[in-house]
Amino acid sequence: MTQKRTITAEDLYNFELLSPPRISPDGKYVVYAQQRADAKTEKKHSNLWIASTDGSGARQFTFGDQNDSQPRWSPDGKTIAFISNRGDEKQPQIYLIPFAGGEARALTELKGEIGALEWSPDGKQFAIQFRAKDAEALERDEDEQKKKLGIVARHYERVFYKFDGYGFLPHERWHIWTLDASSGAATQLTEGPVFDEFEPTWSPDSQWIAYTSNRNPDPDLARGDTDLFIIPAAGGDERKIETNSQVRLPCFSPDGKWLAYIGQRDYTQWWQNNDLWVAAVDGSAPPRNLTAAFDATVDTASINDLNFGHNPQAPIWSPNGEKLYFQVSKDGSNLLMSANLSSGELETVLGEKGFVGGFEFDRAGEMLAYFFGTMTDPGQIFVHPVGGQDSTQVTQANPWLQDVNLGSMEEVWFKGRDGNDLQGWILKPPAFDSSQKYPSILEIHGGPLAMYAEFFMHEFYYLAAQGYVVYFSNPRGGQGYGETHAKAIWQDWGNADYADLMSWTDYVAAQPYIDTQRMGVTGGSYGGYMSLWIIGHTRRFQAAVPQRVVSNFISMWGSSDLNWIFQQVLDNKPPWEDLEKYWKHSPMAYIGNAKTPTLIIHSENDHRCPIEQGEQAFVALKTLGVDAEFVRFPEEPHGLSRIGRTDRRIARLNHIARWMDTYLK
Repeated sequence: MTQKRTITAEDLYNFELLSPPRISPDGKYVVYAQQRADAKTEKKHSNLWIASTDGSGARQFTFGDQNDSQPRWSPDGKTIAFISNRGDEKQPQIYLIPFAGGEARALTELKGEIGALEWSPDGKQFAIQFRAKDAEALERDEDEQKKKLGIVARHYERVFYKFDGYGFLPHERWHIWTLDASSGAATQLTEGPVFDEFEPTWSPDSQWIAYTSNRNPDPDLARGDTDLFIIPAAGGDERKIETNSQVRLPCFSPDGKWLAYIGQRDYTQWWQNNDLWVAAVDGSAPPRNLTAAFDATVDTASINDLNFGHNPQAPIWSPNGEKLYFQVSKDGSNLLMSANLSSGELETVLGEKGFVGGFEFDRAGEMLAYFFGTMTDPGQIFVHPVGGQDSTQVTQANPWLQDVNLGSMEEVWFKGRDGNDLQGWILKPPAFDSSQKYPSILEIHGGPLAMYAEFFMHEFYYLAAQGYVVYFSNPRGGQGYGETHAKAIWQDWGNADYADLMSWTDYVAAQPYIDTQRMGVTGGSYGGYMSLWIIGHTRRFQAAVPQRVVSNFISMWGSSDLNWIFQQVLDNKPPWEDLEKYWKHSPMAYIGNAKTPTLIIHSENDHRCPIEQGEQAFVALKTLGVDAEFVRFPEEPHGLSRIGRTDRRIARLNHIARWMDTYLK
C-alpha cells in the first residue's frame, strides 16, 4: 500500500477552485467557473465548465489562459452569457456562447468595470452594474506619452477614496445599465457623481429593476446606510421602497409584489445579525423581518483561504412564492434554510457540517444546485431534488487530495471564562503519536465578525504537516453563535475575546500530547491584532507571527480604507474626543511588556490595515531588544493569504513555518 504524502506550500499551485453554480432552466446542467494558478506566469486563470445533473460527469466548456466568470443561462437555456478578459486582459467584456456549441462572441465594447450581470426573464436584455472609466484615464489610454508618464496627481473630495485589493478608486460611480441581448446596445438608467447603485435584480415581468443605494447627502459619512429602489427597465424615475433596515441583495417575488432582501436593523451596530426581510413593492404593508426570532446571521461568515467567489447571495423564492431560501452561518457551518411566508416556520434544507456556498434552483423549483465545501474538501458542486433525501455530487475537482494525509481533526466544545459555550477544533499532524509531546500553534481568525468553520484551510494542514498541533476556535466577538456572542467585545476589544482565547489555550495545553514549553500563536487582521495583544499580556507563547496587524487605533483612524468608521467599534467618537480609549484598546499600549520572539508579516499595498501598523510594532519590538523580524510583501493587499500571488503566498507560509521551527523546535 502506497503511503500518502503530506501537503506542501507549493500545493497552492495544484488547487482548482469552483465558483457558485448556475443551473440550466430545465435542470439538466450546471455551469460554473473553475480557477487555476499558472506557476510560470504567476497568474490565475478561470474557464467555464459544464456538469450534468445526473452525475454522469463534467467537461470543460471554454478554453484559454484568461478569466471567464459569472456565467448566466438565457431563459430558454440555449445561450450562456459570461464576463471575460479574453479580448483584452485589462478590459473584460460580456460574451455570449451557444450551449449547443460554437464560438463565443463579444456582446459589448464597454470601457470600464462590469459588476453584476443579470439576464431579464424575457431574455431580451441584461441588467448590469457598471462603472465607466474616468475621463482622465481614457485620455491617458489614447495618448502614448501621457500613458508612459502615468498619473500626475490624484485629487479627491470624497472620504472613501481607496479600497483594499483595488487601490485608489476612480471618480466615476457604479450605476445601473441595461444591454440589448442581441446587439449589446447599452442604456444607462441611473447616473450621478455622488451616489452608487448596486445589485440590480429583475422583476418577473422584465419591466422593473430593483437595486440598492446609499442616498445620504454624503454617503461616505453614513457608510452602510443603504436603501431599496426600483426603476422602470425602459428608463424613468426611480422609486424608493420603504424598509426598516439596511438593505443588501434584493430579489423580486414570482408575482412581482414583494422584494426580499438581507439587512441589519441598525447598520452602525456591526454585531447585529443579518436578517431576512420582505417589503411590499407598492408599500401596502410594513416590512417583515422573517428571522427576527432566529438568533443566527443570514450570511456566509466562514473564514477560508481557498474561496473563489462564494460571497453572500440574494435569497431565492420558491416558484409559488410561499418560501424563501437563504444562507445562514451557525455553529461553525454555513447552512441553507427556508422560511415559510405564511406560517413563519424556518426549516433547514441543507444542514450537514460544512459550507454551503452559491446555490440556485431550476425554473420549476424542482432541482437545487449548490456548492459545498468541508474540512477535507475545498468544494464541489452538488445537486439535490427538492423534497428528496440525497444529493448527487456532479464534480470531481482536486482528486489529488485523495493521496494526501491531512492529519486528523477533532471538534471541541468547551467553556470560556464566563461559563460561555465555545467551539474549537484541534488538528493533529499526520502520523500523530499520542505518546509523544508536540509543539502547537494557536490560529486566530480575522474580522472579528467572522468565524472559523467546517471548511478547508490549506494553511492549517500545511502547518500540521510540519509537525504541529494546530488549534483554532471562535471566541466572542465573531459571528455564528448569536448576537450576545458577537456583541461581547463591542467597544471593548481585548477583553472577552482574550479571555476566550486563553481558555482555549488552557484546554489544549491540558492535553497530554501538548508540550506547553513549545506553543506559538499567529493570526491575521483582527487575528493579528489579538496576536500582538497576547504578547503584550502573557509570556506563555514561545513564538508569535502577527500578520496584517492592527497595532494602533489612533494612527489607523483615517488611514485605513475604512477610515473613520473604525471608531464605531470603540465608542463612536473620533480620537480627539476620546484618545484614552483609542490607546487603551491598542496593542501598542502594551508592547513594552513583550518578550516573545515575533515575526511581523504585512503587505505593502494593504489598505485595510496600512503597513505603518506593522512598522510600528516591528520597530517597537526591536528597540525593546525582542527577537523580531519583519517580512513585507510588495504589491499585495490585505488578503494576501487568500487572493495574493501564489509564489508570495508560498513564501508567507514558509516564513511562518521557519519562525515557528526556530523557536518551537
